[in-house]
Amino acid sequence: MKTDEARGAPGAPEGGRPTLRPRWWREVLYMAAFYGVYTAVRDTQGSAGGGTNGTSAVVAFHHARQVIHAERDLLLYHERQIQHFFLAHMGSLTRPFFQFWDIWYGSAHFVVTIGVAIWLFRRDPVRWTVMRNILAVTTALALIGFASYPLMPPRLLDFPFPNIGAHAPYGFVDTLVRYGGSWSFDSHTMQKVSNQFAAMPSLHIGWSVWCTLAVYPSCKRWWTKALAVAYPIVTLFAIVVTANHYFLDAAGGLLILALAALIATPLTRRVHAWHARRVGAALTPA
Repeated sequence: MKTDEARGAPGAPEGGRPTLRPRWWREVLYMAAFYGVYTAVRDTQGSAGGGTNGTSAVVAFHHARQVIHAERDLLLYHERQIQHFFLAHMGSLTRPFFQFWDIWYGSAHFVVTIGVAIWLFRRDPVRWTVMRNILAVTTALALIGFASYPLMPPRLLDFPFPNIGAHAPYGFVDTLVRYGGSWSFDSHTMQKVSNQFAAMPSLHIGWSVWCTLAVYPSCKRWWTKALAVAYPIVTLFAIVVTANHYFLDAAGGLLILALAALIATPLTRRVHAWHARRVGAALTPA
């Protein structure tokens, strides 16, 4: 016979129904709360707060040089070579090629994650709770990273910031500025809702790997498994070829996801076990 703790564990049904079924309106409130925290971090620590001409730009540029130095020591500094390879070899397809990846960078990050979250919530509400908590902790750790280590992305390194002295050009191309896409960081709206120095760790990688972990157990065919695994790989290519992230940013995204799983998984199990004991005590005759 299963104990209350076993029945209360994430993913364990009781009588064919989850022991702790999440409410959709609570999930919306959780997301709204995290967006509020993100806004606070953006307005005080990121490009929206300090501005590209303020002290935050100087700090972010200094951190970028630290990351590049570390990547050179680790033999990882190949982002420029990758971008320039495609700039040189796409020919007449250069503009649509980079426009596609700019759109992918700006949209898939949110669309796919939200779609996977809704799908998992409807398909497996109990498993959703632990995956939601992993996603939440991942995002929280990323916000800590954005606030404590603002980082200038490669595409901005050669921008003529007034408070940054002359330096040898890094040679990255801001593909969104040169080739365009469905949005622009220069627009007033994007400046209000984006933090251009939120590069370390990469939430694009953290969230994309989370999506893979969320859907892979339900994949039955080889091609659906391949698509699930390919998504974070394609995302890694997108963030590098558009010069929005360094490889170490991606490593940081994997790190915070792993830490989030170590924190959120046992915590969620304990919450479910506590809920099962509480329900069991309420149903036990005095």
